[in-house]
Amino acid sequence: MFKKILIANRGEIALRIIRTCKEMGIKTVAVYSVADEESLHVRFADEAVCIGPPNSAESYLKIANIIAAAEITNADAIHPGYGFLSENSRFSKICEEHKIKFIGASAEMIDKMGDKASAISTMKEAGVPTIPGSEGLIETFDEAKKIAKKIGYPIMIKATAGGGGKGMRAVWKEKEFLALWESAKQEAKASFGNDSMYMEKLVENPRHIEIQIVGDKYGKACHLSERDCSIQRRHQKLTEETPSPFMTDKLRQEMGQAAVQAAEFIQYEGAGTIEFLVDKNRNFYFMEMNTRIQVEHPITEQVIDYDLIKEQIKVAAGIKISGNNYFPKLHSIECRINAEDPHAGFRPSPGKITNLHLPGGHGIRLDTHLYSGYVIPPNYDSMIAKLIVTAQNREEAIQKMKRALDEFVIEGIKTTIPFHRQLMDHPDYIAGNYTTKFMEEFEIN
Repeated sequence: MFKKILIANRGEIALRIIRTCKEMGIKTVAVYSVADEESLHVRFADEAVCIGPPNSAESYLKIANIIAAAEITNADAIHPGYGFLSENSRFSKICEEHKIKFIGASAEMIDKMGDKASAISTMKEAGVPTIPGSEGLIETFDEAKKIAKKIGYPIMIKATAGGGGKGMRAVWKEKEFLALWESAKQEAKASFGNDSMYMEKLVENPRHIEIQIVGDKYGKACHLSERDCSIQRRHQKLTEETPSPFMTDKLRQEMGQAAVQAAEFIQYEGAGTIEFLVDKNRNFYFMEMNTRIQVEHPITEQVIDYDLIKEQIKVAAGIKISGNNYFPKLHSIECRINAEDPHAGFRPSPGKITNLHLPGGHGIRLDTHLYSGYVIPPNYDSMIAKLIVTAQNREEAIQKMKRALDEFVIEGIKTTIPFHRQLMDHPDYIAGNYTTKFMEEFEIN
């Protein structure tokens, strides 16, 4: 087992990893930018190293600084969390070259599954259902037009290096295709330095349902059931729940088996997520794979009593997985609390927290790095907390979430708490009747 793990991240996920490491008797190293000097992950790690200025490109994304921090503290492993360098194949490779274990996917696996066009091709080989679309990357617009005509409108054009909705455009008619194609390529180039595109048939009003998997170095994988992530705004998830109110036992078995089949086909090592789009007839299609821990992993942990970070660390250390598939016996919902003003188009709201009261009680989990007096910097993602509730069934979970949101007080900044409270009263949400298009018609009071 590792003696010391450096956490190449910040905020709640860095704190989350530190907690599990402490419980496993593993020493921890926090890295931080100048803007995060007062953050809790810095306070609770065994050691902390400043790696640069507030700008992520000069700190949390600066591979040389992170490797240097690992070497001067004698860390024998690095956990990247999610975001930042968690799916950066170059970082994974450099860790390997420096004899530091990267607690995540290998460089080869990240390249194979991180490139979305390549991933779709691989899943076809594995026998996993995929959305009809282009065979690999599209070289020219003329080629794109021919493919669109063949599979039929509406279509979705996507950047192969994309994420967070960037480089994606829905095209409903041929006459608007060229303008959307060019704008998607420009956005992809600016965001990822890669404007390569591929195309899929647009699945209208789908559910976004993902399957959590874990694989070991011995070629075995298991799944930990599903999470429904369909409540999204601009392709950014807002809430997640497990089990999905849309699932049937038959569909759960089929999607779980497909996810394990995919993981074992590519001999995946570590925790990962196979993401699917599911249409109104419950046909499911592979969308992408995340080769890292997900933001929403706590709801899976809650319903099956399983520490996914611990499992990640054990698998990275060469320990076999149990080999069992898991199915939830409880119901869990997560609300992502962001420092944003939902009444002003979800505009970011960084600043100082002047007063804070955290919800508690049976079935409440809060993953956060907040404290009263903490200053939320404007330099990073606006998510500041994850509120997770767990109950015997969905109806009880919604009631528990309402109560917890009512107790959650954050003053000094605007947050998305009022939005989530309104969502929990929405009749379609209560009925489990929602798709990825839900937020397009949601009006915030």
